[in-house]
Amino acid sequence: MEKYNFDTFAHFWNTKVKNLSIVKKISKKIPQKYIARFSGEALPLIVGSVLVGLISVLYEELFKHVEGWSINLFNYSPYYFFILSPLCFFLTQFIVTKYSKYASGSGIPQLLAAIEISETSFGNKVMHKLLGIKIILFKILSSLILLFGGGSIGREGPTLHISGSIFKIISDFMPKTRAKITQQTLLITGGASGLAAAFNTPLGGIVYVVEELTKAHINKLRTPIFSAVIIAGFTAQFFTGSYLFLGFPKIKSLPYNLIPMAILVSVLGGLMAGVFCKVVLAVIAYRKTIKNKNLFAIGLGLAFATLLFFTDSYSIGSGKPLINKILFDKTEALSYYSFPARFFGSILSFVTGGAGGIFATSLASGAALGQFVLSFFEFAEVHQNLLILMTMIAFLTGVTRTPFTSAVLVLEMTDRHSAIFYFLMAGIIAQYLSEYIQKKPIYEVIKDDIMEELKAKPKTQDPA
Repeated sequence: MEKYNFDTFAHFWNTKVKNLSIVKKISKKIPQKYIARFSGEALPLIVGSVLVGLISVLYEELFKHVEGWSINLFNYSPYYFFILSPLCFFLTQFIVTKYSKYASGSGIPQLLAAIEISETSFGNKVMHKLLGIKIILFKILSSLILLFGGGSIGREGPTLHISGSIFKIISDFMPKTRAKITQQTLLITGGASGLAAAFNTPLGGIVYVVEELTKAHINKLRTPIFSAVIIAGFTAQFFTGSYLFLGFPKIKSLPYNLIPMAILVSVLGGLMAGVFCKVVLAVIAYRKTIKNKNLFAIGLGLAFATLLFFTDSYSIGSGKPLINKILFDKTEALSYYSFPARFFGSILSFVTGGAGGIFATSLASGAALGQFVLSFFEFAEVHQNLLILMTMIAFLTGVTRTPFTSAVLVLEMTDRHSAIFYFLMAGIIAQYLSEYIQKKPIYEVIKDDIMEELKAKPKTQDPA
């Protein structure tokens, strides 16, 4: 793949800008070592982080509009989805398979693989398959097509994949002779800034780096990561404003007699998330043995349309409307099928072979599970909301195996700092329980499969 370079920019700088009198005066007063450091360290981070913020906002707006169209169409007539879902499920996997194979899924396993091989000669040969412009374009296109077909997917994982691709492109632009920051650091930084911009959770992005994206010592990464998270977050907030992803649910510390219930919902969240991962990996393994993957995707679409027909619009998309309903609107009880619908809808959508994330959908599944369990008991609203938030954290932890990130994400989404110890408790309990069902994290399993594919066919061309 042809490398990007600075030739055009350098020509413009040398012929148009460098000779301006004001530039000459300023440059004389700034030591060359600081100019070199800025161009080698700060400039790539600033450019990459701003782009992450901008594209995250654009992707979020597209996602919200397409999700809204899908819900409105369902409310008009669910029968349309017996045509729309199979068609979109087919198209999303066909586009990815034909044009950009590694744009599939959430993208986090691809980012993990890229980080792992980024400083190797092998990585130089195959990195363009995992990250790049094609990944960005087909990731967005494929996920929006799946979403329009009603798919139960989120945009957060894809946003991390897109952000890593942006920083990979920035790395390609950087002249190697002046580069002061490694490609691996840029990719890790891209993941952090992507999560921060997607959820408006800067601390969550930082914690996720420590817990998932890298095992390296945080000291050498803290300045790039902190800077990128702040810049990407500010860029996103400039367009969307400062907001909480889940608002301000009313909560109150649990009395001692409700601690067993807190443990119960954490256990159930972790166990069901483990089952979710187990089923997803089993279906993905089965999908690899099928020759006609187009027909398989159509079958998944028909199954999803049937699920929609017998449930409701809360089964569509990221599940954020469902979470808001559970936490803020107690006027009408949700149906008993809310959790099964989110659980199986996410599975059917994620295994198509197209693009789509499971961060937000895991939170929605957790909320629906918590609401279902608590419907058998009578609790004050402030206690019920806290227990539901704990179930959300437990389910997300069971899927991602990042208990501290899950706790911090929900903390920042709700601004409920008084509940941090309950959040951490839910995450830790779910971590152990989910491991009992599915020992290896789902992202790690998929990442290992990707690595095996890349190493088995090191000379093959990128799917096209």
